[in-house]
Amino acid sequence: MEFIAFMTLPGLVILLTVIAFFDQILRAVGLGKRSGQVSSTGFEQLHATFSPGKQSELKERQSALLLKDDEEDGAPPHRSSVDLDAGRAIVRLPRS
Repeated sequence: MEFIAFMTLPGLVILLTVIAFFDQILRAVGLGKRSGQVSSTGFEQLHATFSPGKQSELKERQSALLLKDDEEDGAPPHRSSVDLDAGRAIVRLPRS
């Protein structure tokens, strides 16, 4: 009978709130060592059900996780500089 109650929308919100409460207690005691929260994912999915903008945001996050992010792509690192007017580049290699 309890399972059927949690299949309704108010029951799901109550279940997610209880999970969030226990998740915070475990993190305060020191037993929860993960960086994310279990309940936040559930609340985001629930929010995405009613908000098309949130659905787009979650899809964008998922696609960003799949893209490869190389350090050598884009601008040069802080230790190097490029002077386009003078036509020269200074590259300082890291000390190993």
